[in-house]
Amino acid sequence: MGDDPVDATPEALLSKLRVEYSRGRLDESDVLRDPVAQFGRWFDDARAANVAEANAMTLATVDEAGSPAARVVLLKSFDARGFAFYTNYDSRKGRELAGNPRAALCFFWQPLERQVRIEGSVEKVGREESEQYFHSRPRQAQIGAWVSQQSSPITSRAELERIEAELQKRFDGREIPLPDYWGGYRVVPRAIEFWQGRPSRLHDRLLYTLSEGGTWTIHRLSP
Repeated sequence: MGDDPVDATPEALLSKLRVEYSRGRLDESDVLRDPVAQFGRWFDDARAANVAEANAMTLATVDEAGSPAARVVLLKSFDARGFAFYTNYDSRKGRELAGNPRAALCFFWQPLERQVRIEGSVEKVGREESEQYFHSRPRQAQIGAWVSQQSSPITSRAELERIEAELQKRFDGREIPLPDYWGGYRVVPRAIEFWQGRPSRLHDRLLYTLSEGGTWTIHRLSP
């Protein structure tokens, strides 16, 4: 049994949840000048530390009225062009990105007490690249892309499974084509922030911002 009284309110219990961060530090002299390369260094650290689904990231979008929405998606590639993920273009996030092609990403690698925030414009990945990734997925996941009209209401789980069974028969022994409504998006960064937890909540925050001339500048932010 813990020390908390049985009638403690959720607010009282939450106020006691506190972790003191002390695993590392982040100095300007230690980081690479290219933030994508620095992200790659930290991503490798997260994988080496066996962070569960190190490529999981929160994707935030807004609709045309400015109302925000966030969900977790999986990073599937990154390079100098940006950070790519794949989804149904007709999903809620797809509709929001069609109306307002800007987004923010957030990675939190708790075992390392690190966070990375990325902001930028969004563009669609080319169809050839989307096809290459689509056909690298397990066959069941390819079927799933055809089954799900993502974010649309469905009558029941049974209806979803009925459609899946029909598509299994339809594509039996055949290559599964890429649906027209499915593919990748790439977040083209204009700002990337690296956050390292530190004691007393005096965290290290280094923000890279991209100038009109294409040069990255690093600023230290107050925690």
